[in-house]
Amino acid sequence: MTVLAALAATAPLVAACDVDLSRADDGKPSVVTTFTVLADMTRAVAGDAIEVESITKPGAEVHGYEPTPSDLLTAAKSDLVLDNGLGLESWFAQFVARSEAPHVTLSAGVEPIPVEAGGYEGKANPHAWMSPRNAKIYVANIRDALTRLDPAHAEEFRVNAENYRRRLDEIETYLRTEIARIPEPQRALVSCEGAFSYLARDTGLREAYLWPVNSDEEGTPQQIKNTTRFVEDRRVPAVFCESTVNDKAQRQVAEETGARLGGKLYVDSLSEPGGPVPTYLDLLRHDAETIVGGLSGGTR
Repeated sequence: MTVLAALAATAPLVAACDVDLSRADDGKPSVVTTFTVLADMTRAVAGDAIEVESITKPGAEVHGYEPTPSDLLTAAKSDLVLDNGLGLESWFAQFVARSEAPHVTLSAGVEPIPVEAGGYEGKANPHAWMSPRNAKIYVANIRDALTRLDPAHAEEFRVNAENYRRRLDEIETYLRTEIARIPEPQRALVSCEGAFSYLARDTGLREAYLWPVNSDEEGTPQQIKNTTRFVEDRRVPAVFCESTVNDKAQRQVAEETGARLGGKLYVDSLSEPGGPVPTYLDLLRHDAETIVGGLSGGTR
């Protein structure tokens, strides 16, 4: 069943529900986001004033996600829909087209970095939230969107956003300080997916990856060859892979070059509560410490 067909099928159910679809059960406004990272950021700014739900669940890969009929119902009941934009949620255009709720793209104001390889040339890299600097733009957009939705809690949103911004500042300072201590030739971040272009730009890291955006062609012989050459030429001490993709190709790069597999990085999804990255700030800290630890562990 296509997304549009599913929406049509659920329309009678929505119309028949004897409830106020513009508010959560407890009377609070409801906000829906496309994935868990955005939901967590929104909850941090919203505090107890707003109900926030993510369409995708912890551990899900957002690029190729296929919305379900229940997802469509969730969006139909929401007061505000937040997405990342920059081409990340290709499945979401149909979603928004059929929703009456206001829609805000949280990457608005970010300076896009174009993808340079893999058939995606010229398209924007969608992973802007992986830079603490960009995350502050997201937080400001969330604050403004929530203020328009619920003006009575504007001051609470402002204070929460400012507190959150300070915590992002701390992570950005840690990254800049620790990366500056790494010998210049080792300041190269090699990952499976090209999800760290904004982080690399903002912290002075060179970047290489096996594939630019998650797709059906991941870990091809040419991708492995190109990445292996990059690691060998620069004697990169460690390579990394993301939690939602298979690291087999990156393990081959490590074996062929003698680089260490530096650890698992998190990008598209948070973990379940009690897991390694239950919040977005945990995700940033984990990735920052993993990258610094891998690159500062000595030369090969």
